[in-house]
Amino acid sequence: MPFEVERLGNPFSVLERKMYQGLDIASSGVLTALGRLDALANNLANIDTPGYKPVQAITMQRDPARVEDDLPFLPSNRLLEKLGAGVLLAPSRASFAQGPVEVTGNDLDLAIEGDGFFVIRGASDGSTDQLLLSRDGRLTLDGRGMLVQAASGRPVLDTQNRAVYLRPDETVEIDGQGVIRQNGAAVAQLQLVDIADRAGLRHVGDSLFSLGHADTSNLFAAGGRVIQRAIEGSAVNEVSALLEVQGASRAVGSNINVMAYQDRMIERAINTFARIG
Repeated sequence: MPFEVERLGNPFSVLERKMYQGLDIASSGVLTALGRLDALANNLANIDTPGYKPVQAITMQRDPARVEDDLPFLPSNRLLEKLGAGVLLAPSRASFAQGPVEVTGNDLDLAIEGDGFFVIRGASDGSTDQLLLSRDGRLTLDGRGMLVQAASGRPVLDTQNRAVYLRPDETVEIDGQGVIRQNGAAVAQLQLVDIADRAGLRHVGDSLFSLGHADTSNLFAAGGRVIQRAIEGSAVNEVSALLEVQGASRAVGSNINVMAYQDRMIERAINTFARIG
């Protein structure tokens, strides 16, 4: 025992730190579970949104404060650091699993089967060069005959990064390569691209993604196939999403109970040691 006391230092100080360590770990569990719950609830809310890709709420181990905040001069306790410092949410990313293809019969509804994204101009008026990616192929014509996304109103671009203009009084045929024809003549070809590191894509709308830190040089021609008169439904699995929401809710409640237990233990320790003193 003398060896243990010498190694750990003041046993009362260690006991106090252990108690607060438990409170910190439980509180990190509450915050992480709430973050997961928020992401999962958003997935459920978009279960009927065409082209929507669910956010994956992944947790990761949190480093001790001395390591996380790069403060090597802080006192170290190997026993406490072996317990870890709880959990936190890893950077969110989307799951790009294929959603169900749903036939609509609308000439300007398009689905992508396989890999790839439609390229969308960042502003609805075409005043910015920012490019966005989307799997939402619900398209329509604006008052000028420009082909735009029905949901966002932003222009859909061709292989030359230009907006597409169609004659509204003529039928439209679009083949698997995205080539648009009116009266049998090719008018434009929709740009279909992919990116090697999809983890860098960031949601900027329900079905829109920005390139994040990547640039257009990271894009390449996709191998997917365009299906006319159909849309890709949401990739959210309703049953799995509901089960995950329930699991995250239980995690919140469990960690709150642990925090309450730790609080009672700390109160008991303070009262006990106060009488000893």
